[in-house]
Amino acid sequence: MQLFDKIRDGVYFIAEMSANHAGNLENALRIVKAAKEAGADCVKLQTYTAETMTIDSDMESFKIKGGLWNGYTLYDLYNEAYTPWEWHKPIKLECEKLGLDFLSTPFDTMAVDFLEELGVEFYKIASFELVDIPLIEYVARLQKPIIISCGMGSIEEIQDALDACRNQGNMEIILLKCTSEYPANYSNMNLSVIADLNKRFGVKVGLSDHSMGIIAPIVAASLGACVIEKHFCLSREIKNPDSEFSLEPHEFKEMVESVRIAISAKGKVDYSLSEGEKASTVFRRSIFAVNDIRAGDVFTKENIRIIRPGYGAKPKLYHKLLIGTASVKSYSRGEPISDENIIFDE
Repeated sequence: MQLFDKIRDGVYFIAEMSANHAGNLENALRIVKAAKEAGADCVKLQTYTAETMTIDSDMESFKIKGGLWNGYTLYDLYNEAYTPWEWHKPIKLECEKLGLDFLSTPFDTMAVDFLEELGVEFYKIASFELVDIPLIEYVARLQKPIIISCGMGSIEEIQDALDACRNQGNMEIILLKCTSEYPANYSNMNLSVIADLNKRFGVKVGLSDHSMGIIAPIVAASLGACVIEKHFCLSREIKNPDSEFSLEPHEFKEMVESVRIAISAKGKVDYSLSEGEKASTVFRRSIFAVNDIRAGDVFTKENIRIIRPGYGAKPKLYHKLLIGTASVKSYSRGEPISDENIIFDE
């Protein structure tokens, strides 16, 4: 598994399939291949059925009001979006064939047991299950890495989830900043929380992103995110419950490349000059003779100036030169004034 090896030196990219297979196994397998080509490290599923998530009810409390899924009952939404459990194995095998990690989000203990039989190496806890402490404890006892999304989570709820893991002796935890809106509004994302989560809880932190586009992952990476999870589809024209906030392969690839550039640009605290900067110092300003100067002549505003290039004395010496200082050598117009020939006050 690449997860902790990868985040030591860079960012780990998770392509979330979710409902983007649109009920077609062939689409699911194509998504795996496309994710590999787009630069993903991992393909993630969600392991549930409508029956394990909720009950089939038309009562008002089970109806979704507003947003992408307006008018659905919870049961109907999950029944349309779920990944059949018998697909998990062929999808996992395809991931292994292509060198991708396989990850899934279980939503109950039965799903955990099923994923254990498949031999998964780590788990994801969804934002909506952040408060399901019994589920988190059940996963944590397996002593496998856990990625926990923190959407809608208060500080206390996040702490409870971490305590549930640590009380089981599981310390391999990564938190994901998440805004549980679909799609997420940039103004509500508050990505500065990434650094605070890291400092407050002492764990690695990433981003589970439901916004459109690739801006949020780039910003998150520059703020220290070590994992980027993004919904991934073959095409938004293949309609399903998740398609409207998913990236197409070329967009995911652009995101991966842009995040890596952002990480490279962020660099480290270092005031030394790059080789390119060293070469550019010759185009700085320095002090030059702009008229002929004989040895013994006094420097004046008329015979010296601060101009480019940078072969002469530093500009900070200019006023010292103008205080009645006489040149110890002759200069022709266009010659740099060398600081070793400047007479300094004792």
